[in-house]
Amino acid sequence: MLTKILARGGQASWYLIVRYLKNVVLLAALPLGLMLGWLIPAATAGLVRLANSELLAAGRHLGREAPQLPRAADRTPGDVVTLAKDMSFRRSLALLLGPLVMVPELFVAVTAIFAVPSAVLGFALWPVDPGNVTLLGEGIDSWGEASLLAPLQILLGLVMLSRVAPVFAEVHARAVLALLRPSQEQLATARLSERVEELTRSRAGAVDSHGAELRRIERDLHDGTQAQLVSLAMRIGIAKQTMAEDPEKAAKLLDDARDGAEQAMNELRGVLRTMYPPILADRGLTGAVSALAARCPLPVDLRQGDLGDVPAAVEAAAYFVVAESLTNITKHSAAGHVDVLMERRGPELYLSITDDGIGGARINEQSDLLGRGSGLHGMLHRVQAIDGQMELQSPIGGPTTVEVILPCG
Repeated sequence: MLTKILARGGQASWYLIVRYLKNVVLLAALPLGLMLGWLIPAATAGLVRLANSELLAAGRHLGREAPQLPRAADRTPGDVVTLAKDMSFRRSLALLLGPLVMVPELFVAVTAIFAVPSAVLGFALWPVDPGNVTLLGEGIDSWGEASLLAPLQILLGLVMLSRVAPVFAEVHARAVLALLRPSQEQLATARLSERVEELTRSRAGAVDSHGAELRRIERDLHDGTQAQLVSLAMRIGIAKQTMAEDPEKAAKLLDDARDGAEQAMNELRGVLRTMYPPILADRGLTGAVSALAARCPLPVDLRQGDLGDVPAAVEAAAYFVVAESLTNITKHSAAGHVDVLMERRGPELYLSITDDGIGGARINEQSDLLGRGSGLHGMLHRVQAIDGQMELQSPIGGPTTVEVILPCG
């Protein structure tokens, strides 16, 4: 019982004290804000951020989920028209009511926290300085007064801690939600803005990933297939020149050219396989992932549900996620076993790849000293490019889990 009182009252008191400190800062900045706030966009934007932080704190205190809150409108210095139309700024002006209640709330919070400890100390220490040690505001001159007032102050402190402070904190939090909460239209606009920013980031990542993929394909074709074809053309040319003089040498050159053509075709197939694996067209996503699991040198426990209709882009992304994950696990994780789960969850395809290795995997733009990280970064871009989500959990010591959700709608 006492633990609950301390936890509930302590949380409420701390909430009120933090509100007091923020209101003190607000009061200190108010004169300058009134003079220059209209001129400096950062000042009014700061007030909106403060209002949003108060909304989030009130929601946390009441155990409510915090919505995506709108930010201050972008404006140029001195643009008072945009400032006057900015609904986020206008609702944040309700913060100026906070200083009206900050002193009573601080009194309640301080009394709730310190009444009991000060009563105990006052009861024990009044003989050191009789008349100057107070309980309930009265100077203590005798043990009789101490024995009467100390329990009353302890009782008052417990009441303040268990009842009054939580009520004050709850009323304050509800008032904040009522005064500062944006309208449904503002919330919808904020969610849309956040969505646009997210899509912009994912599009930029997809463009970067696509550019890197094109450079890789160009490099593979230039260094591999093109070199083989140039060598093939030279051998055929030499064979044509020596055909009349030395047919045996020409035949050998043609044999070498045939071998080179086969090697070039194999390399070209390898490049094409990285663009869209033919096995997806031949066996579908289920069969392609089964083939990846069968080729993995580690034991793979593969569970696949009925996937239904999956778009080609989602199939390719899922295939490469599994392929890259199994490659990373084999190279870097020191794992002994892998679990792969792939199933349809409503309009989404869910993937989970878990290994029992050493963990510590991170998503980095560049490979670390052990060559880890950049593959996961490419996977993330590939997933985000089709509006998917990817989460990596890899504590030191393992296990490592990659979870991917891909929309199929």
